[in-house]
Amino acid sequence: MVPFVDLKAQYHAIKTEIDAAIGHILENAQFVLGPEVAAFESEFAHYTGGAHAIGLNSGTSALHLAMLAAGIGPGDEAITIPFTFVATIAAIGYTGAKPVFVDIDPVTFTMDPSRIEAAITPRTKAIVPVHLYGQPADLDPILEVARRHSLIVIEDAAQAHGAEYKGRRVGSIGDLGCFSFYPGKNLGAYGEGGAIVTNNPEFVRTIRMLRDWGAEKKYLHVLKGYNYRLEGIQGAILRVKLRYLEAWTEARRAHAARYNQLLAGSGVGTPQAMAYARHVYHVYAVRSKHRESLQKALQGREVETGIHYPIPVHLLPAWSELGHRRGDFPHSEQAADEVLSLPMFPELTTAQIDTVAEAVRTGASTLEDALAAKRA
Repeated sequence: MVPFVDLKAQYHAIKTEIDAAIGHILENAQFVLGPEVAAFESEFAHYTGGAHAIGLNSGTSALHLAMLAAGIGPGDEAITIPFTFVATIAAIGYTGAKPVFVDIDPVTFTMDPSRIEAAITPRTKAIVPVHLYGQPADLDPILEVARRHSLIVIEDAAQAHGAEYKGRRVGSIGDLGCFSFYPGKNLGAYGEGGAIVTNNPEFVRTIRMLRDWGAEKKYLHVLKGYNYRLEGIQGAILRVKLRYLEAWTEARRAHAARYNQLLAGSGVGTPQAMAYARHVYHVYAVRSKHRESLQKALQGREVETGIHYPIPVHLLPAWSELGHRRGDFPHSEQAADEVLSLPMFPELTTAQIDTVAEAVRTGASTLEDALAAKRA
């Protein structure tokens, strides 16, 4: 069996350091926030190129507090894409604002900047590009539109730790950048975790209060806040893992290059990294018009796969009040119908990649032969 992701392999590779970091927290009993979280915040800010990082209990919390810090609330609108994990849209809804969608570019799976202007209204407060699968969105034109209309740019970098746009790390380029440390992420905690990166000290002050019940100091609650604090154990774990992130990223990129080589001419579409981008391949998603059949064929060859994401958010029942229907965002809908995520993690072996690629080629060829026989 080739697993879709293997978190145990990564743990065993750094077990001694991880166990020592956890033991240090247990001995010192700094279980919520504390010095390990503060040290991780400093190190992660430096890694991203941002001035400040604020640790939180999830990537969703990061998106929520970034929007609150930016002043987004009831009656406002925030522009984003429908082809993303639902948390991007949920966080907009948490503030009382309305998500407004623009379609993706079909090559990058990220926001199509040419569609933003038409979506702006007097109620628009923010643009939320998503660096989906580890591919940076095309930020320069997005930022240019935002500046002309005095809009905040909140980067959803939940899948893009270490990704770069024109030599700059994502998450530090817009006004606020939001990261997730869910266990399967490129930089993952052993539980939930998230962070906001920003260069704005006023945002930092607000977010630090909001994550801790709105308190400026103990029992002085200046804002109506939340319990969104990062645990000390997760901070300690993330500090260890951050030291390995660049090596793991280069491994992912090497795996993607080998997949690209082996799958050339296979009949499935492979990811295309843009010239402006350092793609970090949180997900390696191929495209097939016969996705379900291909997935079943891979399952039969003991290759685990995933689908990110099978239903675009504008077609989910939870967001039916927005009034969208199929056909409103055709590129997002087509991507949702066709994408199939192959195994991708730093510890993936060459033999495993070769097994997956051979299974994809065989499965795609068999499907094509069957279709040709039907047409005949």
